Amino acid sequence: MKITFYGHSTFGIEISGKLIIIDPFISGNPLASHIDINALQPDYILISHAHQDHVLDVEWLAKQSDALIISNFEIVSHYESKGFKGMSLNHGGTVGFDRFSVKYVKAVHSSSFADGTYGGEPGGFVISSKEKSLYYAGDTALTYDMKLIPLYAALDAVILPVGDTFTMGYEDAAMASDFVECPKVIGCHFNTFPPIQIDAEIAKDYFSALNKELVLLEIGTSLEI
Repeated sequence: MKITFYGHSTFGIEISGKLIIIDPFISGNPLASHIDINALQPDYILISHAHQDHVLDVEWLAKQSDALIISNFEIVSHYESKGFKGMSLNHGGTVGFDRFSVKYVKAVHSSSFADGTYGGEPGGFVISSKEKSLYYAGDTALTYDMKLIPLYAALDAVILPVGDTFTMGYEDAAMASDFVECPKVIGCHFNTFPPIQIDAEIAKDYFSALNKELVLLEIGTSLEI
């Protein structure tokens, strides 16, 4: 499983030749100006919630790649009404494909489109292949429900927000890693805007002192799990 960071909370997940893009916000992010969005051809687009900094490039990517949009009922219905392909999930629901499965799990946040339209309840995703499993938490506070995640999969890595203000910060993310029983955390939702800027070295040292690893990828770089 190859994980590529495209800035903010946008990731590409490659599994056996299939590409998943999660929460695409690239064209509106100055920090990701070197990313060629036209080169991305996702097979699937996963959306955790409807905020603009998570859905800005959904339509562009879906139009150029004919990707299947996977999210909650309200978000999928929104895009299906525009002619895009979608598959709805709700909390606890799982959809299986040939090479992986996706489970929609709880997140504690808000969710609305830029015009104020309700975006349903926010969520995260547990993505499992035969070899590896990954939890993408979406925008969320620390929640005790995260203790359920290890019941669904033995995680190889977890993607958690660490920027604070609108989501959990890195201290809560470290506690979340205990809840999900995974010491390898990939950070997201940090440094894009002033309210979520962090000192990366302090955050990584905080994790190291707890015998955990906080990976803060440079935009456009990848890691394999």
